[in-house]
Amino acid sequence: MSNPKQLTFPWNKSFHSSFESFYVDPQNEQLISSLKNISINENIYIYGLKNSGKTYLLQSLCNEYSKSNKSSLFLPLIDVIKHGIEIIDSIENMDLVCIDGLEIISHNKEWEVGLFNLINNALQTGCRLVFTSSSEEGKINFSLADLDSRIRKFQSYEIFSISDEHLFKALKKISNLRSITLGEKEAQYLITYTKRNIADLVNILESLDQLSIENKRRITIPLIKELL
Repeated sequence: MSNPKQLTFPWNKSFHSSFESFYVDPQNEQLISSLKNISINENIYIYGLKNSGKTYLLQSLCNEYSKSNKSSLFLPLIDVIKHGIEIIDSIENMDLVCIDGLEIISHNKEWEVGLFNLINNALQTGCRLVFTSSSEEGKINFSLADLDSRIRKFQSYEIFSISDEHLFKALKKISNLRSITLGEKEAQYLITYTKRNIADLVNILESLDQLSIENKRRITIPLIKELL
């Protein structure tokens, strides 16, 4: 392609996501290693719970391809499906296509056929495909058996949520990367008294940072209590 970067769609804007800012729980090291190896065209299927980082990883991978002057496309099916199947015409000519939320097209015949054709076409063009879902491969109830068969040939990885024992390190790393001053006592308080998943913790951290700036106060436990 003449300008091999990310195609421009409302959901495919420039991401801040990166592998460097993703805290890698030891259980996910092999997955991250496989994703970052952009010298191969291994198709990958990632499944895991909501808020486990699937979308963030796809966006990070697109950025990684862009840095290497390779073309990429991120498609969140929850937003894309309403635009019609024509939107994926010829995208197999990209270097990378990332499709988020595969379970959404279950029993949508038009989209199932479209993705089946995409997989077949990508085999011819060398386009790398990375799909995510909340369901393990083989457990999405597709009406098109051939689509299920094609996806089963992908390399499959489960993405694990950050374990409780690593939440503290993850929160501290993310706060440091975002230049947010968060003390150890304050970090531990957040982990103890809020939802124990990194997505919610990061949202609270961003709100705390904004509140801290607006009130010209550092992040302390009293400030956290005001927010919560």
